[in-house]
This record gives sequence, C-alpha cells and structure tokens, in this order.
Amino acid sequence: MSTPAITLWSDSDFFSPYVLSVYVALQEKSLPFTLKTVSLDNGEHLQSTWKGYGQTRRVPLLEIDDFQLSESSAITEYLDERFAPPQWERLYPHDMQKRARARQIQAWLRSDLMPIREERSTDVVFAGVKKPPLTRAGEASAAKLFDTASALLAHGQQNLFGEWCIADTDLALMLNRLVLNGDDVPQALADYAEFQWQRSSVLRYVALSAKRAG
Repeated sequence: MSTPAITLWSDSDFFSPYVLSVYVALQEKSLPFTLKTVSLDNGEHLQSTWKGYGQTRRVPLLEIDDFQLSESSAITEYLDERFAPPQWERLYPHDMQKRARARQIQAWLRSDLMPIREERSTDVVFAGVKKPPLTRAGEASAAKLFDTASALLAHGQQNLFGEWCIADTDLALMLNRLVLNGDDVPQALADYAEFQWQRSSVLRYVALSAKRAG
C-alpha cells in the first residue's frame, strides 16, 4: 500500500516540544514526510497565506494530501488510527485503559505545569541554555511533576507501559527541562528521561535543533 504525501510544519528553530512529539511519531511509524518550517519569531504563522492559518495558527501542522490537522496529540492519535498495526508500529498501548492513561498524560503535560514551561523553556533542552533557580511556583510545579511521574513509573520499568509509547517522549521532554538545566531531579526520573532521550527518533529531532543553533 502506497503512503500519501505527508508534510510536517515546524517552528524554524526546532524548539517546539509538540513538533518533537509529531516528528517522533512519524519516525516511529517509518512514514516518509517532508519537513517544512515557519518562523514564529517573524510572525509567519499569523499570515493568512500560511497553510496553518485556517487551523489554530500554531505548529505542528500536519498535511496529508488535502487534509490539514494541528495540535500534536490530535495528530499523533490520528496517525495511530490511520496508519494502524500490524503494518505500522503503535504509538499508543494496545490495552484500552493504558491507551487512555497515555492520552491523559499527554493532556496533563500540555495543560498543567505552566511554571516549569515558563521558567524552563525548551531552549534549555535543545540549545543548552541555563536558567536561574526556580521560583517557589516553579518548585511547587516540579514537585508535582516528580510525584506524578514517580507514581506512573513506580513499576521500575524503562517505559510507562512496559513498551515505548508516544507519552514516554512527552514525559521525558518535560523532565528534561529540569534535568538538562542541572536542577535537582530524583535519580530514577533522571535515568528514565535519559533513556528515553537515546531513542533514535528523538536523536534525529535533537540533531535538527542543534544544526539550526550551530
């Protein structure tokens, strides 16, 4: 079966954690795609001529033939349904409850922990920038992250659900905002984040941002 023409739109710096999630999903599915960029700094995503203007005017934007979709978790869920096993690899657990839990984790990481996202922007992860100590709000948010992640990983395995899923990449990214800044992170969580960051699909995206920064 031939695959359709797929285009992934990214920020031009490759700093978006949400582009990372979709990029990794496409890589894990072994789907060929074209990577295009739009400059958020220059406001190109707000121009009516951009393909994503009629969606949410944000990256990532996925184009498959004449269908366009934004918002990363919506994209990864769509990819997992459209390009389903056994021909393609899974992005979400097969078990219904575990799959629901993975989606819960994704939604939580995108809607909560704002102090971490503000005080540890992804230039820490993708450009090696170092930030000042966390504020009280940042410390409280980090404590919540650590407590929740520790409970999710209490089984002691290297992946959330026994085998990799896309929520592992998303959780590792949030933890690495702190780990790679040199903040105090529980060792088990730091080890988990480091393990997830060695996945080849993740390393390919990290190389894009490093090349851009260089």
